[in-house]
Amino acid sequence: MAAALLAATPGAASTRVKDIVDVENVRPNQLVGYGLVVGLPGTGDRTNNSPFTEESLQAMLERMGVNVRDAKMKPANVAAVSVTATMPAFARRGSSIDVQVSALGDSTSLQGGTLLVSSLRALDGEIYAVAQGPVAIAGFAARGAGASVTRGVSTSARIAGGAIIEREVPFALRSSTSLKLALKNPDFATARSIAAAINTRFAGSAAVLDPGTVEIAPKGAFRGDVVDLMGEIENLSVEVDQPARIVINEASGTVVMSADVRISPVAIAQGGLTISVSENPVASQPAPLSDGQTVVLPRTRVAVDDGAGASLAIVGGGASLKSLVSGLNTLGVSPRDLITILQAVKSAGALQAAIEVQ
Repeated sequence: MAAALLAATPGAASTRVKDIVDVENVRPNQLVGYGLVVGLPGTGDRTNNSPFTEESLQAMLERMGVNVRDAKMKPANVAAVSVTATMPAFARRGSSIDVQVSALGDSTSLQGGTLLVSSLRALDGEIYAVAQGPVAIAGFAARGAGASVTRGVSTSARIAGGAIIEREVPFALRSSTSLKLALKNPDFATARSIAAAINTRFAGSAAVLDPGTVEIAPKGAFRGDVVDLMGEIENLSVEVDQPARIVINEASGTVVMSADVRISPVAIAQGGLTISVSENPVASQPAPLSDGQTVVLPRTRVAVDDGAGASLAIVGGGASLKSLVSGLNTLGVSPRDLITILQAVKSAGALQAAIEVQ
C-alpha cells in the first residue's frame, strides 16, 4: 500500500467561478443503444450461450428483405453489444460524438469488427443519435493450444466520432430571466463568496439560496441577456473554503487530508507485532559409492519483532496538518498503521475533522 498525504497551502484558495460550479441545465445527456458488431475473426458470440445475438441478426436481415426465419444460423463473426455515448450540452444536429461499445454476450474480442447502424436513446425513449463504424480496441487477446496472452480489455471498444446527433435537447438559454449556479462542493462560506464577488462586479445580480445554490438574475445592461452575464461571471476569482476532512481508501492504503485538519493535545504510541518466516531448504547428499539417497532438509528461520523500540509521541493542541504529519513520520508509521492511528485519534475526540472511508 502507498500513502499520499496532500497538504494544501493554509487558508482559503482562490479559483475561478467556472471551476467550482455547474450552471443550471448546462449539462451533458447520457445515451444508450443496442447493436451488432460484425466482421469478427471467429471471436463473436456463440449462439448457444447468447440466443439474443441470433435473434437480433435474423431481425436485421428480415428488415433488409432477407428471409431467414427457418434457417439455423451459427455465425462466429457477430457479437451483440451495448452502445453508449455522452451528448454534450447544446450539441447541434449533425454534430459527431464518440461512442463506447461493450460486448453483451460471450464474445472474446471485438478487434477488427464494425458496428452496424444503431440508434441511441435517452431516458425519455426518444432517439437522439445514430452510431455506426469500425471499432477500435485498446487491448488484445491471443491464444494457442497451450498458452494465451491478454492485455487490456478486448471486449470493450471505442468509435471516435462514431455517432451523429439527429435530435437536439431544447433549452432557450438566452431568453432565461435567471439562472442557478450549483456548487460542486456545497459550502456556506464558498456560496457567500461567489455571491459577494458577483455583486461587487454587478450589483444586485446574485443571491444565495442554500449552501449549494447561487441564483443569478441579470440587472441593468445585462437584463434579459444571461449569456453575456455568465461570460463575465465565470472568470471571476473567489475564495474557496472547505471543511476539514480526511479521506481514507483502505483498499489502496491512500490517505488524503485537507489543510484545515487540526488536532487537540494527544499522546500517540505506535507499535505492532511482526512475525516473519523464511524457508531456505538445503540438499543432503550421501557419501560417494554409498547406498544412501539425496534428501532435502528444511531450514526455517523465524524472526519476531514486538515493537519494543516504539516510542510515545506528543502532538500539541491546535497542531496544523504539517505538524501532524511530521509527528506521525517521527513514529515511523506505515500506511496501514496511519489509518488505524487517525481513526483512533478521532475516536478519542482529539481530531477536528471528518473522516470519510471509501
